[in-house]
Amino acid sequence: MKLLVTGGCGFIGSHFVRVVLKARKTWRVVNLDALTYAGNPDNLRSVEGDPRYRFVRGSINDDALVDRLAKEGLDAVVNFAAESHVDRSLYGPVEFTRTNVEGTATLLEAAKRNAVPRFLQVSTDEVYGSLPPTGVFRESTPVHPNNPYSATKAGADHMALAYARTFGLDVVITRSSNNYGPNQYPEKFIPLFVTNALEEKPCPVYGDGLQIRDWLHVEDNARGILSALEKGKTGEVYNLGGGNERPNLDVAKSILKQLGKPESLLSYVKDRPGHDRRYALDSSKARKALGWSPKVAFASGLRATVAWYRDNPEWIERVKNGACREDGPSLWASRKAGAALRR
Repeated sequence: MKLLVTGGCGFIGSHFVRVVLKARKTWRVVNLDALTYAGNPDNLRSVEGDPRYRFVRGSINDDALVDRLAKEGLDAVVNFAAESHVDRSLYGPVEFTRTNVEGTATLLEAAKRNAVPRFLQVSTDEVYGSLPPTGVFRESTPVHPNNPYSATKAGADHMALAYARTFGLDVVITRSSNNYGPNQYPEKFIPLFVTNALEEKPCPVYGDGLQIRDWLHVEDNARGILSALEKGKTGEVYNLGGGNERPNLDVAKSILKQLGKPESLLSYVKDRPGHDRRYALDSSKARKALGWSPKVAFASGLRATVAWYRDNPEWIERVKNGACREDGPSLWASRKAGAALRR
């Protein structure tokens, strides 16, 4: 089995690459990553010497490169590559459209043109929009994205399903709830709060902080994606939820408590536009059809995640100053992080 994994140096993609190489001893992985700000080569240093792994630097929008890779006898494309931070999408929606929609279309066209047997599109629960205090998102729930990021992911999903229905391409989609775990870029909620608290910096809470998210450990998501790749039915969507609904404020306070930091570090800031109030996924389809279920309890997973960031200051510093990158400082290093993360 030979996979083209796009965005494999990112948070979820890198965990998936490591899971595959560990669990499937005969599989090979080609990792195509443009190494934009959140693509971190350090995330895959542990597999660089594995002869089954190959890294190719490039963009999913590069039609010639994607086509060349698709001609190498692939068994599947697994598309993680995406602009993924909601805050950034508010200030650069065109860039998100180019990567998330046009880039996905480029991959789909190459897969169709070269008869790649399977295409797995990695998506998000955010395409469904926002939930009231009760209820859950099911795969049959109509998509209703409320911000540019989720709109572009919904567009990519629709494009993938269109290729399945119009051209007969073997497409499967996974939609996961909020991921957490080691190696996540420090602009995201949990690593941001850990890193800010460690430095005694304000921890920005949007609005009242009572937005509810369903948390899924990244290793559980990686296993779910692998299950969908192997067992998923053509043209189907599979929700991968953690079953761990928590208000953001509760998670923030738990992080501060674990680090022995005061709640006075919490800084309430203006809520962002289009901020969804609640997400919750019904994962019964994945449990039944794929035999998948999350294994990491949120309490223990959060403790381990907080400890990882606390115990790996060198990783955080390399991300912030761009030392892990070949092309110079990261966006984090080139901007005032506090101002950028409050926008």
